[in-house]
Amino acid sequence: MTDYSNRSIPLLPNESWWGGLSALGASMPFRSESTISCDLLNENLGNQAQPLLVSNRGRYVWSDHPFHFEFKQGSLHLSKAHSEIHLFEEGNSLKEAFCHASRNHFPASGSIPDPILFNAPQYNTWIELMYDQREEKILEYAESIIAAGYPPGTILIDDNWQEDYGTWEFSARRFSDPKAMIEKLHDMGFKVMLWVCPFVSADSATCRELAEKHFLHPDEQPTQDILWANTEFKPALIRWWNGASAMIDLSNPDAREWFRLSLQKLVDEYGIDGFKFDAGDPAFYSGVPSQNLSFLPTDHSEQFAAAGLPFAFNEYRACWKMAGQPLVQRLQDKKHKWEDLRTLIPCSIAQGLMGYAFTCPDMIGGGEYLSFLRAENIDQELIVRSAQAHALMPMMQFSLAPWRVLDPEKQAICLEMAKLHTRTAPRILEYAHRSANTGEPIIKSLEWFWPGRGYDRVVDQFILGEDILVCPVLEKGAESRSVILPPGTWTADDGTRYEGEQTIQVEAPLDRLPWFEREIEKN
Repeated sequence: MTDYSNRSIPLLPNESWWGGLSALGASMPFRSESTISCDLLNENLGNQAQPLLVSNRGRYVWSDHPFHFEFKQGSLHLSKAHSEIHLFEEGNSLKEAFCHASRNHFPASGSIPDPILFNAPQYNTWIELMYDQREEKILEYAESIIAAGYPPGTILIDDNWQEDYGTWEFSARRFSDPKAMIEKLHDMGFKVMLWVCPFVSADSATCRELAEKHFLHPDEQPTQDILWANTEFKPALIRWWNGASAMIDLSNPDAREWFRLSLQKLVDEYGIDGFKFDAGDPAFYSGVPSQNLSFLPTDHSEQFAAAGLPFAFNEYRACWKMAGQPLVQRLQDKKHKWEDLRTLIPCSIAQGLMGYAFTCPDMIGGGEYLSFLRAENIDQELIVRSAQAHALMPMMQFSLAPWRVLDPEKQAICLEMAKLHTRTAPRILEYAHRSANTGEPIIKSLEWFWPGRGYDRVVDQFILGEDILVCPVLEKGAESRSVILPPGTWTADDGTRYEGEQTIQVEAPLDRLPWFEREIEKN
């Protein structure tokens, strides 16, 4: 084991690398021809990060803290290390390298998020309600799910259910009886999660209270005095997508405990089942002073992720160094575009190879709400193919309501995909429990099982667990696709049997998701 801080590692022949940032998944694997650069201290590009790079030649790079990496001119260049960076050589394959890294640096916890998150679809209120989260509309959304024939699962009530950020109480203007609303949702068969973030509205009573306790990041700029003329402690204002707010200083253990108690109060008083934790990106903490001066921006992200561990219902979009833990990791909000749909598989594979096994591939059709402001922009075919891409992932999440925007034929296909997911759920849950004990990804590249065959470059197919090959259609207008069958005997979703080690062309009209099950000999 050698310290490779500020060193370069020449790539081996046919070597491929994954890791660092899941948002770069569409550029993975990194190879000798790759040109890409990233500083893990401040960059997460809106998604999960991990100080790990893992190779299909049995090598991996690990550091306990962030570093800068660059693939250029056939080498991996490492620099700007905040602790030693080590290169390990363990075996000759991707699986051997990853499993060694997992065991030694982020061992599996043995636990999974709540099984319902795998067993049934999730329904996020964001696209349908956006910033207009209110009691009657949330109940209408839930009722429409049941009326359309979809199985109840988990409802995620998104941003703006509260009056102020940091004041984690239902807005009295928009919720007349939130406890009764939660009880109605439970009676309908749903679990309920609430969106939360580390920000605190600057002009709120909560902000003044937390400032007095020094629970917020301090502002050291005297130009801000006019904003905080009546307070000795002046909180910093951090700009984010909802404006400018103060922010909980998670380097302070007392502030972390205040946040935990605030969330637990929602569980105890209203019956909330868990939380969607958003905006834990390290960039928000960059250049902002903390009570604990040794805290790096990534340390704040790690503490925000740890806040979800007491809750079996949780979700994260941004995360740092929490691999192996029972936390749901959703891909960042995708645009309603075919290009973004094609990133779901490589980014999900990247998540798994960073140790984040409990993956959710964003929202069906895309989670970037600006894409849906005009009805004429909605591509019905894209929504159907997106639902198919989600159906055999560990989790699937609806937000835009297919039953509202699709014609009856296409809506029926989306409904069948939801039912396919629930039918497959017992096996998905089995894979999740296995991952919780071994640390292995649930979504795998074909390279995991069949190394050295060039499967590292296959980014439009994936293995679910160990024996299901999923091959969704990702091109607009396509009614067939090429499928690479690895070694073994495979039975397709239509019952056709194939011998592996060949490339086949399969018919895939809009109502078909091509997938194959491998025959595994039982001892």
